[in-house]
Amino acid sequence: MKKFATITPKNVRLFGLAGTPVKGTVAIVPEKNYPFRIVKTRAQSGRNIRYVLAEEKSTDKLTYVLTIENLKKDKGRYYDKIELETDSQLKPKISIPVYGRITEPKRTN
Repeated sequence: MKKFATITPKNVRLFGLAGTPVKGTVAIVPEKNYPFRIVKTRAQSGRNIRYVLAEEKSTDKLTYVLTIENLKKDKGRYYDKIELETDSQLKPKISIPVYGRITEPKRTN
């Protein structure tokens, strides 16, 4: 299959310290020969993340910007996936894996 979209990065790693903001963004740019719109977004679990999808239009192309934010307050790891539903027959679903690793802040004496 030809390239459907440019997705940068292919997955999101939310690695950081408990109690501090940890965010990641993904840019999704439809290829000119395979235009599509993202019509629905949902997280597989959604327990540890919040996400927002925004459209950015420039003169020649449309870019979707997916911003994902960690919600986990204590240390630990998690995995989630954001499903982007498109109006394309060619690729009706795009999955963005999300890996979270939250660690305790270092104590200073």
